Amino acid sequence: VQLQASGGGLVQAGGSLRLSCAASGRPLWNYDMSWFRQAPGKEREFVAANSRSGIAKRYADSVKGRFAISRDNGKNTMYLQMNSLKPEDTAVYYCSTGPYGSTEWSRMDYWGKGTQVTVSS
Repeated sequence: VQLQASGGGLVQAGGSLRLSCAASGRPLWNYDMSWFRQAPGKEREFVAANSRSGIAKRYADSVKGRFAISRDNGKNTMYLQMNSLKPEDTAVYYCSTGPYGSTEWSRMDYWGKGTQVTVSS
C-alpha cells in the first residue's frame, strides 16, 4: 500500500488544521492506521491510532481532547483533525499502517511521506 499525507501548513496557535492520508494500491480497511509526528531533533512519536473498522481510536496524552482521528474507507483516506494547536505541535506528521495496539514507530509497516505542520505563537 502507498500512503500520501497532505494538509499541513502554517497556522497560529489556537488554530486548526485537517490532515489527510490517502492510500492507494490496497483497500484501507485492510489496515489499522496511525499518525506519528517528528519535531526537529526529536524522535518520531505516536499521535493517534484508528482500528481498521474505524471504531477503536486512541491518542497520545499530549493531543487528547484536541485531535480527532477518523477514516473513510470508501474514499481510502484517513484524517487527523487538529484543533487548539500549540507551538509544541510543530512537526512533520506521518501516516502509517501497523498494529493498533502499538505506539512504537519501529513496529509500523508502511509510511507515507510526511506533511509539515508549523504552529506559530
